[in-house]
Amino acid sequence: MEESKKNSSFSFLKRVDPLNLALIIALFILVVIIGVQKPNVFFLPKNLLNIGQAVTMIGLVTLAQAVVIIAGGMDLSVGSIVGLVSICIGLSMQSNDNLFIGIAAGLVIGGLLGLVNGFLITINKIEPVIATLGTLAVFRGAAFILTKGAPIGTMSKAFNKIGSGVVLGIPIPVVIFGVTAIAFHIFLTYTDVGRKIFVLGGNVIAARLGGINVDKYKMSIFVLSGVIAGLASVILTARSNAGQPNAGVGLELDTITAAALGGIVLSGGKGTIFGAILGVIVLGVLQNGMILLNVSQFYQFIAKGLLLILAVLLQRWLKIA
Repeated sequence: MEESKKNSSFSFLKRVDPLNLALIIALFILVVIIGVQKPNVFFLPKNLLNIGQAVTMIGLVTLAQAVVIIAGGMDLSVGSIVGLVSICIGLSMQSNDNLFIGIAAGLVIGGLLGLVNGFLITINKIEPVIATLGTLAVFRGAAFILTKGAPIGTMSKAFNKIGSGVVLGIPIPVVIFGVTAIAFHIFLTYTDVGRKIFVLGGNVIAARLGGINVDKYKMSIFVLSGVIAGLASVILTARSNAGQPNAGVGLELDTITAAALGGIVLSGGKGTIFGAILGVIVLGVLQNGMILLNVSQFYQFIAKGLLLILAVLLQRWLKIA
């Protein structure tokens, strides 16, 4: 009986990605270090709630970014989509303060902006990094032009609850993230479409020869990325109670770093949603710890950049990439 338990434990460890295992250990060490430095603050329910809120925002968009990267692309415009969608939500709620209109505006406009990216990549054959780098600037500029750089709108109490309400003691944003993560895991792991996304990212020529409509899949994936960025914007706008043109600034770096940390190979074709979530949690705890330890924002930028480089190097050393 004991031997079978040992074998099952060993079998489980064999199935765990080496990078994910290293990440779990790193997370434990990180929690211990920050907890020892700030024991009276870090473990407070209020601070844990702050981590949960931050993880939710980065996490939602990381799920979509993970799918884009696995498919062999990259979406640098996700942060700008969040900002422009936030403004559009604010404008729509100004004219009609309706909960469902606000949510619909976020999802539909996010999807349309993702469609713009998909159109540039599939119809005009622009590389995803270049296309989304361009729309990063265009979407962000449009957000500032629409409001001249100022926040816009005041949300209803019903809409505000999306970002600050709780269900059975759990913050609504965390519930949304959890449900979305489960849906993404099932989609990528157990559906035929999910398996084809891995094939597409692993070898686009083999995907074409296998009968996969590459352009259709790429278009759909970038629309999905836009929709999820729109959902994240709905939560952020509801929580801040106004459309913010600077919402989502830096989100592209955070999501790519979290995905790479979680073992999503940046060249495409490999990765798991579980790994992406782990990467998000580590990034969220690290950011919170740096804030609690009064680390300058300038050094925080350096830490994120080094973390991304380290994640890619670890993939190479562990021969994942």
